[in-house]
Amino acid sequence: MVVQLIYLLCAVLFMIAIYSLSSPNTARNGNFLAIFSMFVSIATCLSVDVNLNSLAIYITILCGIFVGCRAGHEVKMTELPQMVALLNGLGGLSSALIVLSEIYSMKGGSLISVISIIIGLITFSGSIVAYAKLKNYLKYNLTAVKWLNLIFLGLVVYFAYHYLMTDSLLNLLIISSVLLGISMTIPVGGADMPVVISVLNSFSGCAVAFVGLAVNDLLLIITGTLIGSSGAILSFIMTKAMNRSILKVLWPTHSFDVNIKSSMLESVKIGTPSEIAFLLSNSNKVIIVPGFGMAASQAQNSLKNLMDILIKKYNVEVKFAIHPVAGRMPGHMNVLLAEAKIPYENVFEMADINNEFSTTDVSYVIGANDVVNPVAKSDVNSPLFGMPILEVEKSRTVVVVKRSMAQGYAGVDNPLFFASNTIMLFGDANKVTEEISKDL
Repeated sequence: MVVQLIYLLCAVLFMIAIYSLSSPNTARNGNFLAIFSMFVSIATCLSVDVNLNSLAIYITILCGIFVGCRAGHEVKMTELPQMVALLNGLGGLSSALIVLSEIYSMKGGSLISVISIIIGLITFSGSIVAYAKLKNYLKYNLTAVKWLNLIFLGLVVYFAYHYLMTDSLLNLLIISSVLLGISMTIPVGGADMPVVISVLNSFSGCAVAFVGLAVNDLLLIITGTLIGSSGAILSFIMTKAMNRSILKVLWPTHSFDVNIKSSMLESVKIGTPSEIAFLLSNSNKVIIVPGFGMAASQAQNSLKNLMDILIKKYNVEVKFAIHPVAGRMPGHMNVLLAEAKIPYENVFEMADINNEFSTTDVSYVIGANDVVNPVAKSDVNSPLFGMPILEVEKSRTVVVVKRSMAQGYAGVDNPLFFASNTIMLFGDANKVTEEISKDL
């Protein structure tokens, strides 16, 4: 009875921790609360079951703590989405292994056990593919691979039914589940990867919940349900912001590439840091739009310095505009800006700031591409079509900071770079922003 009460208390603390993540002001405390809750949960589990008090288990836990702390300390902010994908995958794999160990020890499994294995292995293999795609190790094929989903789904259903009826072909069920996770993730376009990570996070939670049902563990049921439901809600919010459904994300219908005519390259305006500094100093309102390029160059602190100078010395109104899928995972840009201690009241979501671009003197786009691409509104054949964008093109002047004219992560060229009111500023985002601040 005492153990169940402790588990229930830990579950409540997990809920509070998740709620605390809704604001940068409380997110750090939420993380510490989640860590504390997990520590109490593990300690309670080890103290109750004497069979778990073995040296091998404690050595394994210590190794896990060491690897986790080392990875968390050394991971770069640009590689945080890849780490999240791996953690989702490890969660799914551990869930599947727990149930498989139960099945092999008891020589049989139930429907709940089978569902746990399937979801866990789909999460694992799908997360590994997501990691490979985020690292650019793997290129996707939008027209062929996706049709394998139906084949592997049929195999999973068949082998699951066959195993429940005859207690055989478990190995084939495992293989087909892994292949289904791979085939589900490979076709997804680059711009949709934040949604996929969120979906896989939800899957990992569902796997944990089903494991809890399979082994009759209250804490696993509650925490798994929390993770699964919160991940599903986040996925829904993100797909709604992108004006598309989960089905369209996981089942893309086409690939497309905008062809920029060579003659258009002549219309590109290239600026210098000193010119941009002069432009910003004579502005009344500036909106900064961060993207993955900001993360890659670690420019968030130089942006904070730029904002302070513009506000204090030139009395310029400065705001930050965040797209729901900017970066490589949900909230990527918010995390970076919070790290630089940029006031949260200066940071606005797309829905709250889009109508302000028409009254903005300068939109400073730093490393963003797909989330400001006008083809999302104009070209029905584009993979970005229908996704709401930050409408920076309505600003009086748009300054785009990039290393080159390269395409965005979705593989689509951006006509914004060639617009008459756009100035391209080439170079490392952190360095050029520092040069602008120095001129100011």
